[in-house]
Amino acid sequence: MIVGERPHTLPDGFIFSQGSLQDYADCPRRFQLRYVEGQPWPAVQTEPLLERERHARRGDRFHRLVHRHQIGIEPEELAESVADDPDLAQWWQAYLAYTELHALSGRRLPEHMLVTDLDGHRLQAKYDLLVVNPSGAVTIFDWKTYARVPTRAWLENRLQTRVYRYVLARAGIGPGTAPLSPEQIRMIYWLPTHPAEPVTFTYSQPEFAQDEAALAALLAEIDAKLSSGSSGAIPAIWPLTSDETRCQFCEYRSLCDRGVRAGIAPDEVIDSEFDPSGLLSLEDVEEVGF
Repeated sequence: MIVGERPHTLPDGFIFSQGSLQDYADCPRRFQLRYVEGQPWPAVQTEPLLERERHARRGDRFHRLVHRHQIGIEPEELAESVADDPDLAQWWQAYLAYTELHALSGRRLPEHMLVTDLDGHRLQAKYDLLVVNPSGAVTIFDWKTYARVPTRAWLENRLQTRVYRYVLARAGIGPGTAPLSPEQIRMIYWLPTHPAEPVTFTYSQPEFAQDEAALAALLAEIDAKLSSGSSGAIPAIWPLTSDETRCQFCEYRSLCDRGVRAGIAPDEVIDSEFDPSGLLSLEDVEEVGF
């Protein structure tokens, strides 16, 4: 690449996720800065920063606690892990009292990753928990630590809902397994902050076809920008979001002349995609059924 030239390709081996596709859908320029150019984050993302960090750490700890319980560690052994944080302790007790989850029979796959191909691209999903019942039906559980319960319409339009169900239908539950019928899949967003208000989505063949078409169109749009950028046929800078309220909590806003001061983070910014690195694996603890 010529010195000073703007990068116009994704890194080798790049795998799309619901997070990267949501970045593109929200703001193509954000996607370009983050994934194509690999720009560092020059601006504070949100205010107040310390509160955001505390919430993010608490969310990570909650995910890790649930993971450890799902691979067979007894709640009594995990009790000390929440003793220093009353809010986390309350979330933990809500999880332990989540009857619908614990009553499900079948194989449990916590922090499970699946990858499928779509039009020459790799598309992955990282699931908080999959429960495969004896009939072959699969329930996706996703933990959200939002302060408020999102509307059903908002969740339905998020790419996470589309990508998670679509990838599971295409990939099955892992290598060597058969694809699933969409009707075998349901997805539950569960909030320890509002344990009695889960949001559940089923799936169907028409929805699967709609998701495949929408995801393929999104990938084709990204491909077109990457190809045109390499030939110099379009401006090097991808379009910015027309919704400037998003810019208040974007790390790249100073690069787009859309302000320096951080905004108050909405839930979807604070509750970012959980990174399961460092978790115990199923090889460390014998797999258990519930």
